[in-house]
Amino acid sequence: MYAIIRTGGKQYTVRAGDTLRVEKLPRELGAEFDVDEVLLVGGEQIHVGEPTVKNAKVTMIVTQQAKAPKVIVFKKKRRQGYRRLHGHRQLYTELFVKAIRGPTGEVSEAERNAVVVDPAKKLERQAQHADKKTTEANTAPKAKKAAGAKKAKSAVKKTTRPGVKAKAKAGTKKAATTKKSTKQ
Repeated sequence: MYAIIRTGGKQYTVRAGDTLRVEKLPRELGAEFDVDEVLLVGGEQIHVGEPTVKNAKVTMIVTQQAKAPKVIVFKKKRRQGYRRLHGHRQLYTELFVKAIRGPTGEVSEAERNAVVVDPAKKLERQAQHADKKTTEANTAPKAKKAAGAKKAKSAVKKTTRPGVKAKAKAGTKKAATTKKSTKQ
């Protein structure tokens, strides 16, 4: 069973168990709500609304409130010295379709549960991961650090030999001056 719903001025085709991103809705994370603006319900029978289908509902759960990736807006008029650069990140709400109820009573339920993404918990996990990395780096054996330092010093010695670049430059200047003198 599927349904076509309208939210945020746009229409979306949804099935039970789908996740979709819509324009920002003023709802809390994990909130469950019903969308009444169902334009069409399809399945064994198709119910078309005029403009909406009566007694049809789509139950959704808010799984994430976030910003989309940055979109760069660049304006330029040639030969006028006019350039404008702006960035924009659109706010969105990610929804999980829990169930679709048709007008005749048929129900389509999702087989899996919604996974709510809480940004505060995500930041905590990232901080714990960073702390774990720093403690691992601090407990590394000193012998490995010393061996790495020796390799770095030898690499520096091989690449920078004093006087090599100076001789090459001096030789090219002399050759250029002798050519000029022979032409005259």
